[in-house]
Amino acid sequence: EATLFLGTLDTIFLFSYAVGLFVSGIIGDRLNMRWVLTFGMCSSALVVFVFGTVTEWLHFYNKWFYCCLWIVNGLLQSTGWPCVVAVMGNWFGKAGRGFVFGLWSACASVGNILGAFLASSVLQYGYEYAFLVTASVQFAGGVIVFFGLVISPKEIGLPEIGKEGEGETAEEDATEPLISSHENEDFDEQNYTIQASNLSSTNAPSQAIGFFQACCLPGVLLYSLAYACLKLVNYSFFFWLPFYLSNNFGWKEAEADQLSIWYDVGGIIGGTIQGFISDMLQRRAPVLAISLILAIGSLFGYSRSPNNKPINAVIMAITGFFIGGPSNMISSAISADLGHQDAIKGNSEALATVTGIVDGTGSIGAAVGQPAVWQIFPMANSIFKRFFLILPLLLL
Repeated sequence: EATLFLGTLDTIFLFSYAVGLFVSGIIGDRLNMRWVLTFGMCSSALVVFVFGTVTEWLHFYNKWFYCCLWIVNGLLQSTGWPCVVAVMGNWFGKAGRGFVFGLWSACASVGNILGAFLASSVLQYGYEYAFLVTASVQFAGGVIVFFGLVISPKEIGLPEIGKEGEGETAEEDATEPLISSHENEDFDEQNYTIQASNLSSTNAPSQAIGFFQACCLPGVLLYSLAYACLKLVNYSFFFWLPFYLSNNFGWKEAEADQLSIWYDVGGIIGGTIQGFISDMLQRRAPVLAISLILAIGSLFGYSRSPNNKPINAVIMAITGFFIGGPSNMISSAISADLGHQDAIKGNSEALATVTGIVDGTGSIGAAVGQPAVWQIFPMANSIFKRFFLILPLLLL
């Protein structure tokens, strides 16, 4: 029953997070992103504090109350990713974006690692202190963002990034499918170009494009659907890997938590190296396609991993390299490419909206897959068989 409830919490969090991403992207393009980020971080910290600490101190345990809090937490946490990708897009141009965003997107994996160590270090005093410490760190981060974040160069009088003529290859490549029979495809400008009266005027301030306009941009829906499949696999590892290690190999929960960090380590290295290679090739799609093909082999290898911690950690890191790496690229560098393409006519106010669409669709895919994970989990390696069917869909 506890496992079922944990799976339910994961699912409702992902659904609320996905819905929030679509909304937060739109809000981020219309309001000051520093305010949006601060509100989301501080409010989410308070919800986490109530969820895990206050309820334990008051000895108040109610499943419906937990579910409601976790829905609110998902909505609040969704303010983060669209805004931070947009801020990074404001500061870094096309040249080297794959490497910079690949390295920067490791922040999520680094947060997973630090959070796991932080929570496990105080878990001996009671699980409520794990929530207390992590919520305190998150609230402090929100305060730092409010007083220290500069969302764009023009905020401090510097010229905007990307105004100088730079190569468009990465942006054009981001609008293509992962594997295409056509090297170059001509897009109908009447279908994809945003109205010039709103966006092309140099005198008028830039305006945020609408949600459906952003969906019609070349490549947005294709990469969103691909990311839905990829994030399902990636988040299944994120949520269930410690549980799998503990139940399949009989390792202690603390040991399983610490060992699962190697998956994030592989994702950090994968996102950075693959982003760098995509910059060198000036193409994102071929790098993603090759990585996802190799991910199928790495999953097969990990499903046969022996009851040996060092070997398990190495194979786990390799799996994270080929799954977490592409996930980081799509959610950061490619989202920035899609939000800066020619069809937007240089309007940077589409960045958060496009990122919200891509990441929101990915979260829906992850949420839909979570119930299936905990239903088939007693069958052990059958979870990997399902992953083998999902990953090839990304190559289409």
